Amino acid sequence: MIFIFVSFSVIGFSQSKLEKEKKKILAVMKAQEIAWSNNNIEGFMEGYWKSDSLKFYGRNGVTYGWKNILARYKKNYPSKAHSGTLTFKINDLSKIKKGAYFVMGEYYLKRDVGNANGIFMIIFKKINGKWKIIADTSS
Repeated sequence: MIFIFVSFSVIGFSQSKLEKEKKKILAVMKAQEIAWSNNNIEGFMEGYWKSDSLKFYGRNGVTYGWKNILARYKKNYPSKAHSGTLTFKINDLSKIKKGAYFVMGEYYLKRDVGNANGIFMIIFKKINGKWKIIADTSS
């Protein structure tokens, strides 16, 4: 009887921790939606790992490094008319291993220059106590 109680306690604790981690990751993405929608590309990039090892994979191939990805976003979205209002739809948020998750979803941009949408898969890693995107593929 004690063993069963301990087992359920451990399972409950694990699920609780898992849900807390997921909420923190979703909070990062919510902050990104807000920053992007305010045409604050630097604020949007706060969700990414500030490293030369950061990777973004899109139509033009792989872009490496936080600074290069920031420059790419600024070039492709130079004004509020181009960045518009961002909304994410999360289709899956799953743990890969301790300290790492992947998120699959859709993005929607409502813009003056024409709406855009697509899909993404991002990988979050807990770095120095904060959840950061270490790899992003969007199309």
